[in-house]
Amino acid sequence: MYKVVRNQRLSFNTVMIVVEAQRVSRKAEPGQFVILRINETGERIPLTVSGTDPDEGTVTLIFQEMGKTTKLLGMLKAGDCIMDFVGPLGEPSELEGYKKAAVVGGGLGVAIAYPQAKKLKKLGAEVHFITGFRNKELIILEEEAKEASDLAIIATDDGSNGVKGFVTNVLKDLLDAGNHYDVVVAVGPLPMMKFVSALTKEYGIKTIVSMCPVMVDGTGMCGCCRVTVGGKVKFACVDGPDFDGHQVDFDEAIKRLSYYKEKEDISSEKHQCRMEKMINEK
Repeated sequence: MYKVVRNQRLSFNTVMIVVEAQRVSRKAEPGQFVILRINETGERIPLTVSGTDPDEGTVTLIFQEMGKTTKLLGMLKAGDCIMDFVGPLGEPSELEGYKKAAVVGGGLGVAIAYPQAKKLKKLGAEVHFITGFRNKELIILEEEAKEASDLAIIATDDGSNGVKGFVTNVLKDLLDAGNHYDVVVAVGPLPMMKFVSALTKEYGIKTIVSMCPVMVDGTGMCGCCRVTVGGKVKFACVDGPDFDGHQVDFDEAIKRLSYYKEKEDISSEKHQCRMEKMINEK
């Protein structure tokens, strides 16, 4: 069993939990993930590691309460336990050797991009960190982004905070202003990563994206997380989750991600009904 040390709400639907998992905390690197199961009847879900504290033996996870399992996870309090917590899984991000990098995070992707920006800065790179959200209520890790970069820019779709527009607009403005990046790291919704990759391809800049497809076992056996990269089938759990953004078939990945949406919605609705019934009975 893995004890929850802290639960903190970052926005109305985004939660950060800190979990006691000593072995994972000592080994996990930016880009890697864990697969957890809350209890013996729960489903297995992958969550990217947002931070570790090897001295304390803890792992930080940030997630949105989207479906049944993430909603249950968000309800756990300090002292509660998670039954299974497996990791670190996947290949660490390869971030060595860059002098100047742009890190682009969209929505929850900021929680994944943050440790990558932090690692790049620690390795001596100049880091420009662009974060994008629909509105100011959804902004997370604002101060952390500033600390992990030399330049931090927030973009919101409605202009309620920072620059009005999309992260691609901000990145293009920085490129047109004469910034020359050795690499661009993009993490966020698939359409965002697709358009960032299309932009950087025009400028000939190496681009790394983090793919988070449907995943079950995390060891390459089930094949659920397959993505097409450069015309070849890859498994995000063992070959990734980082891939060359210019080689990823984003259209296929977007289509595959919607396969189980109807079932996920039904499961979430049933969970909500049970919760409302429990509240009413009290």
